[in-house]
Amino acid sequence: MNLATDWKEYEIQDMANGEKLEKWNNIILIRPDPQIIWKEKSFPEKWKFANARYNRSNSGGGGWKYNKKVPESWKIHYKELTFNIKPMGFKHTGLFPEQAVNWDWMIKKIKSSKRKDINVLNLFAYTGGATVACSYAGAKVCHVDASKGMVSWAKENINSSGLGERPVRFIVDDVTKFVQREIRRQNKYDAIIMDPPSYGRGKNGEVWQFENNIADLVELCSKVLSDNPLFFLINSYTTGISSKVLENILRIKLRLENGKLSSGEIGLPMKNSDLVLPCGIYGRWEI
Repeated sequence: MNLATDWKEYEIQDMANGEKLEKWNNIILIRPDPQIIWKEKSFPEKWKFANARYNRSNSGGGGWKYNKKVPESWKIHYKELTFNIKPMGFKHTGLFPEQAVNWDWMIKKIKSSKRKDINVLNLFAYTGGATVACSYAGAKVCHVDASKGMVSWAKENINSSGLGERPVRFIVDDVTKFVQREIRRQNKYDAIIMDPPSYGRGKNGEVWQFENNIADLVELCSKVLSDNPLFFLINSYTTGISSKVLENILRIKLRLENGKLSSGEIGLPMKNSDLVLPCGIYGRWEI
């Protein structure tokens, strides 16, 4: 498992009873996590200092309960990158800190390449963690997400990281329809990143279901890869899917003769503990 171990302003302080106690810079949150099925708290006293807790409702959804004042948004830094954190509905904060593993990998791939111009396509790009990382590394990035609000948030993150003058295209669109248009326009990308949801609906009612659609999307994206691509990364949080499945899909759909395929889990270590929280899977091809 690849662990995000280089955070200075984020940490998991404890995990128990389906919840994680997290410190985001100077704000402490309690959020649910289905992987935490044990009951024992390692540091019971620390839970008393939480600013807010996200409580799930029995009827679905849920909401935040605030014990102390929490700002509407605040900043968190990862190395030279800056992100804006905001407590959202359905427990989210706008950032998946475990993805720092992939940000480091992308930055290294882009910076170590001898190519002058690297074009990156980031699909289901959310608030732009990977967009910020690739832009920081010097790539041109096309950021695509169906949510106008998430794209606006990604712009905030780019600007907060001091990258506002870098070449980034922000597109609010259904991912599949956008890629189909890029094929017709004959636009090409040297690297493709995607972080598809388990289930979702586009702005015009398009239905996305990971198991049914991921293979077709990868095949579609293969048609916008440049003749000499750098990497292709799939992230997933879909329950029950093995990372090897993502690797298999890349092997079948990309059919690239050179390069290397790999897959695995990503996770977060708990501070002052040997416990690790599994957070998702990846499959990737790289030159």
